[in-house]
Amino acid sequence: MTTVDSGEPDDEHVEEHPKPTARRIVLGAQLRRLRENADITRAQAADEIRGSESKISRIELAKVSLKERDVRDLLKCYGVTDDEQQRPFLEMVRESKQPGWWNRYSDLMPDWFQDFVGLEESASRIQAYELQFVPGLLQIEPYAKAIASHGRPELADENVRRRVALRMQRQKLLNGPQAPRVWAVIDESVLHRPIGGLDVMRQQLDHLLEMTKRSTITLQVLPYRLSGYAAEGSFSMLRFAEPELPNLVYVEHLAGALHLDKPEEIEQYSRVFDHLTVDAETPEESRKLLHKVRAEL
Repeated sequence: MTTVDSGEPDDEHVEEHPKPTARRIVLGAQLRRLRENADITRAQAADEIRGSESKISRIELAKVSLKERDVRDLLKCYGVTDDEQQRPFLEMVRESKQPGWWNRYSDLMPDWFQDFVGLEESASRIQAYELQFVPGLLQIEPYAKAIASHGRPELADENVRRRVALRMQRQKLLNGPQAPRVWAVIDESVLHRPIGGLDVMRQQLDHLLEMTKRSTITLQVLPYRLSGYAAEGSFSMLRFAEPELPNLVYVEHLAGALHLDKPEEIEQYSRVFDHLTVDAETPEESRKLLHKVRAEL
């Protein structure tokens, strides 16, 4: 193969992106399916874009930034030659290059959390189990500030304020026309842990009661007597309408986070979440418990 100088970085110096966007994942999966349907090998596809097999692999796995020229050349190679047929693919390339709103907070977020925030925006269902705090998407600002400041909100600096702003911005996805369905199970101890003080906790419980009036939000409380049996720690599951996007389990720990997407992992956590919803109080009984705890504060 004769290498053509494209004036762009060669295959060994392509800029890698450790945080693939949902659009890039979808596009990579679609390109892989087109290639396989056309019975074209990665090596043959690589020749079309003057690259290597590893570059084709990185494109299909959403581990590298996409170029319109490369995608157009690949589409032609796969038999997609009509401009109208190519249009949605090229639009996805452009969308995948748009920085997310969270980009301005990138200095506060490790890569693994940027991955999660980026995919959270595209989820059709979010399932969460929380042992210690109210789920982030359902926290009020003073509650989030108390957590971000390690219980000293009066000493909050600019970084703390920006972390709270980031959390509040994430919650806007609940108000959009394509709001995901959120199903959260929380340990009963969360209701009795006065994060930020009693006044903040009263406001937080009021907020939970208000949010659970929405048809898109379900909240269940796991009673003390069954706490700790079904799951050892908190986790979140993101589920997507697009078949190309794999469902994802997100488990945070002190040194980072795990993103689990293997079918057997998803199946295991799905069974655990189902078990939690059976053990927990029903949504209606959980609302009654929220009212009871609120009245006692």
